[in-house]
Amino acid sequence: MSQLIRYFFRGVRVLLSPVMLIAEKLSTPQSVERTAEAQAQVDEQCRQLALYQFRACPFCIKVRKEMARLGLKIEIRDAQLDPDHRRALEQGGGKVKVPCLRIAHADGRDEWLYESDAINAWLHRRFGHPEQAS
Repeated sequence: MSQLIRYFFRGVRVLLSPVMLIAEKLSTPQSVERTAEAQAQVDEQCRQLALYQFRACPFCIKVRKEMARLGLKIEIRDAQLDPDHRRALEQGGGKVKVPCLRIAHADGRDEWLYESDAINAWLHRRFGHPEQAS
């Protein structure tokens, strides 16, 4: 019986994944406006970040939308399809759970931030504009 339930949910996931990805494309917000100099500074800071994700995960989609809204060019690492990224996530963060934002600090230490709400709050604090605060 548990095998049947597993196959049922796998089938649901296969059917819903394309719908979720299309909905993401249609509902992704426009990026904030920055000067070229300010955007270059943000892009440089984003080089220290990587988002480990599964493509059709709704919580990962939520984080990608916030990245788009804030105009962030953060490297996306697919931990579902790429075994090297999956292994790095498990070894570095301690578990294979997405979304996870890897933050490389200047002192050489890596911070692994899980949970979409925590990641979005961190991104907003780090890159959001005061006039956009809600």
